[in-house]
Amino acid sequence: MKRASGRIGLAVAAAGALSMAGLTGTAYAADVNNAKNAGFESGLANWSCTAGSGAAVSSPVHGGSAALKASPSGSDTGQCVQTVAVKPNSTYTLSSWVQGSYVYLGATGTGTSDVSTWTPGTGGGWNQLSTTFRTGASTTSVQIYTHGWYGQPAYYADDISVFGPDGGGGGDPAPTIPAAPGGLAVGSVSSSSVDLSWGAVSNATGYNVYRDGAKVQSVSGGSATVTGLSASTSYQFQVTATNAAGESPRSAAVTGKTSATGTPGGGTVPKHAVTGYWQNFNNGATVQKISDVPANYDIIAVSFADATGTPGGVTFNLDTNGLGGYGVEQFKADIAAKHAAGKSVIISIGGQNGTVSINDSTSATNFANSVYSLMQTYGFDGVDIDLENGLNSTYMTQALRSLSSKAGSKLVITMAPQTIDMQSTSGEYFKTALNIKDILTVVNMQYYNSGSMLGCDGKVYSQGSVDFLTALACIQLQGGLDPSQVGLGLPASTSGAGSGYVSPSVVNAALDCLTAGTNCGSFKPSRTWPGLRGAMTWSTNWDAKSGNAWSNAVGPHVHALP
Repeated sequence: MKRASGRIGLAVAAAGALSMAGLTGTAYAADVNNAKNAGFESGLANWSCTAGSGAAVSSPVHGGSAALKASPSGSDTGQCVQTVAVKPNSTYTLSSWVQGSYVYLGATGTGTSDVSTWTPGTGGGWNQLSTTFRTGASTTSVQIYTHGWYGQPAYYADDISVFGPDGGGGGDPAPTIPAAPGGLAVGSVSSSSVDLSWGAVSNATGYNVYRDGAKVQSVSGGSATVTGLSASTSYQFQVTATNAAGESPRSAAVTGKTSATGTPGGGTVPKHAVTGYWQNFNNGATVQKISDVPANYDIIAVSFADATGTPGGVTFNLDTNGLGGYGVEQFKADIAAKHAAGKSVIISIGGQNGTVSINDSTSATNFANSVYSLMQTYGFDGVDIDLENGLNSTYMTQALRSLSSKAGSKLVITMAPQTIDMQSTSGEYFKTALNIKDILTVVNMQYYNSGSMLGCDGKVYSQGSVDFLTALACIQLQGGLDPSQVGLGLPASTSGAGSGYVSPSVVNAALDCLTAGTNCGSFKPSRTWPGLRGAMTWSTNWDAKSGNAWSNAVGPHVHALP
């Protein structure tokens, strides 16, 4: 969401052609790791990094005692390369454990098709990238590389492997497939998650977690939290150990059962709802009072709260001058009138310029206390999380659960992450949503200002199409959110965002595709979700500027969903 007319999001279109679907090759007895100093135990020996961007560090590491840290700049991606000896007409598996935002791994000079893969890496921790390539008839060496992205923070890489036939150039010793983990046990459970732990396995570089026979997570250590589960349900879990040689047999299975839960938050929000952001400032859109917001809007998110000098604390300052003399008492009365009409009014935290940071227990407590105070003062029904500069899932979860304990079951909690924030369940926004699944009302992801993104089928889709909306919503629906917790967030007009505006007819077509399997584009999901919550727009003010064309078209369509 934007305080001004909008901004262009991080350009990831350049990575659009890259697939995040990792390929795992089969290991044979003669195969070796042809990369040298693959774990950076000898510093940067055998590696060359652009613009002096690379260094060997002792923390964080994935294996051994060292890892690569490379720092991109505004004009350099922080690329580190190594030339590796290979055999002609041979297949190799290239893999690496990485940590950070927008980390890439690839190989050039293969003599056939050069390959690359990448991860947005928004969730923290180590993630494994893997791809395969085949060498040409006369290829005796290839160049492997890893890099970040312009202007992004430093990234880390460790335990890089070019696994395949011995190219004759030497390399790190070939690992053997690890043994199956032992001691798998169930720890704490919630209504939507189960904690697991197990014993470490010698020579393992990672572990895969399986739920009811399907792999659901990869981790580097001896524990994991499986999220996105249904309440009062039993699940069977197993774990395997992995390294460059392959994957171990599965561990003995254990059963974990989630706890019961009550009705999700937002008891007054209708089954299918439209959310609109109301601007507490004048940026050229129509200036409105809360009473001016059309009845097609079921949730009105007041934008925005302001940070205080207390860590995590927020307050609200009505822009009376900018809104033509709109007074606080009238503002409160208008909120009460919306309540009488069955609507919810919530306070939004963040926006493009939001600076609220919840990164420890103290700030989490301050956040919950200050938001609850605003709810009591103005009559807000809940809170919207629109922190576009990132969040910490651990402490945001703590803050929202604390707020829920104060406000009760009718608390409305919405979220408005950017598209990149919901690409993977390992992202901090996605983890927060799953962590509070039992009290969460709806996630209205912003399908704009993003460039191209991956859909749930692993294909890249460009914003501004039905496919972009449906294939990205599918990630959330398959990733563990209840359909009632998924909404489509779009600009109300071309002035509402830098890019990504679609006509209301496209929004309605996407809603039909997801709920009934009709009016789809080239992407058609394997199932439908009739309980989909609805749609959101930035903003009611830009909608009014366009004669309420968006809400007049999308509102009735949402309310008529099955």
